[in-house]
Amino acid sequence: MVQSLQFRLAIFALLLAASAGLTWPLSAKEKERAIPAPTLDEPAGQKTPSEVAVLAGGCFWGVQGVFQHVKGVTSAVSGYTGGDKATAHYRMVGSGSTGHAESVRVTFDPQSVSYGRILQIYFSVAHDPTELNRQGPDTGTQYRSAIFPTSPEQAQIAQAYIAQLDQAHVFAGPVVTKIEPGQTFYPAEDYHQDYLARNPTYAYIAINDLPKVENLKRLFPDSYRGDPVLVSTAPSN
Repeated sequence: MVQSLQFRLAIFALLLAASAGLTWPLSAKEKERAIPAPTLDEPAGQKTPSEVAVLAGGCFWGVQGVFQHVKGVTSAVSGYTGGDKATAHYRMVGSGSTGHAESVRVTFDPQSVSYGRILQIYFSVAHDPTELNRQGPDTGTQYRSAIFPTSPEQAQIAQAYIAQLDQAHVFAGPVVTKIEPGQTFYPAEDYHQDYLARNPTYAYIAINDLPKVENLKRLFPDSYRGDPVLVSTAPSN
């Protein structure tokens, strides 16, 4: 059988990672599944033309890449949240001492996709919410699972959803996602933006992040868009 170029590149990336001693979650496609939608969500048909969600779930390359493929999302920007402006720089955040988490500011049309749906995708495919201060091969508080609500309503929905998931034992372990209101988002450096779209054959991306986009397509076909909305082409916020 003739193998696709994407498949062969992924296998090559796996071999490269193995030779470099990297680790990654196995059977990502089998592991990920669509979790129940939140029972509490924003009212349907909201009049506001735009809403912002700020989410952290490990390396921002993959989280950004996922939400760039979600219908109704008009912008997904990688950045830092939870610390001061003076320390919102990649090398400083990477020390794990600034309070920041690598995060993504997701701007979306609430008439097309609800905040609850954004969270459902976040918990289902964008990251593993049971991993404390780490995601896959990345460790440290800068890779924590965190939601930075931009309104009291968002905080209420997120809190209720986490309780719902824990009470239903949706995951093998408890959800460790923290809700951190009142934090400022700072965009990351230009070279971090659209990283997945620009570097699909990079070993880290092929192993850790492309499966997330594939899971989005598989588990949420009605929410998946083939052409990502890129920072370089998205409307300014």
